[in-house]
Amino acid sequence: MFFRQRQLAYHAKPERPDPLFAKMLQEPLGGQWGEISVMMTYLFQGWNCRGPQKYKDMIMDIGTEEIGHVEMLATMIARLLETSPVEQQEDMAKNSVVGAVMGGARVEDAIVAGMNPQHYIVAGLGARPSDSIGNPWTSAYTIASGNLLADFRFNVTAESQGRLQVSRLYNMTNDTGVRDMLSFLIARDTMHQNQWLAAIRELEEDGLEMTPVPSNFPQDLEKSQVAYQFLNHSEGVESQQGRWANGPSPDGKGQFTYVDRPPAYTEDEGELNPIDPRVYGTPPAPVPPAAAE
Repeated sequence: MFFRQRQLAYHAKPERPDPLFAKMLQEPLGGQWGEISVMMTYLFQGWNCRGPQKYKDMIMDIGTEEIGHVEMLATMIARLLETSPVEQQEDMAKNSVVGAVMGGARVEDAIVAGMNPQHYIVAGLGARPSDSIGNPWTSAYTIASGNLLADFRFNVTAESQGRLQVSRLYNMTNDTGVRDMLSFLIARDTMHQNQWLAAIRELEEDGLEMTPVPSNFPQDLEKSQVAYQFLNHSEGVESQQGRWANGPSPDGKGQFTYVDRPPAYTEDEGELNPIDPRVYGTPPAPVPPAAAE
């Protein structure tokens, strides 16, 4: 079960209203790599976890923490939308990064055009479960496979993308209150990246899962001749200089080899057989109308 504490996890008070930045903050709230996505991902990973209790407990801890991050961002967005006439937003537009994005447009026009009308029309000056251009959040962003190593690797990516986007947003505002909250989120993403990397290492040390995932699929059922080949599918050859093209593989089970001009491993040219003309696909040769009756 969950219990709600009335206090926010951290400060979420801007210096002044700013509807344009409220729109931008929708990305770390309801975007693909936003807090709603990681919240739902971690909660479902935890609920679906059949591994040792220490992993389930850890996943649920961070998933519950992310609920608080959603609350912080939603609160900040709502406060940025409070009584916000255009003239109060000019300071933000003077920011060098935002000015470059605007491309020299009039400040007033750019701000009015940039406001999210749904913040007013749909949400009554509140946050929405959507990204910065209004796309609704979707559960397709949620990854919970039941394989902890596969999921934890995805989680490192999610926290990396999230920290990247929030860091960019930090440089797009001069509001000290907004920056203060963003600095907290950036710091927590630092912890979470390291947390998932530590969890990956511990999973492997516990012998629960290894590379390649899934590690309990019999590798003798693979086409072993291509399992550790790097295939050069471009004109350049610089890729052969990388660690991925020569030497022992990280899983310790093979040797990387570099294949400069990969062959086709089959004579099959992918030609398809004719189908029932009543499907009305384009045939390889003309078909009289009667054939479709």
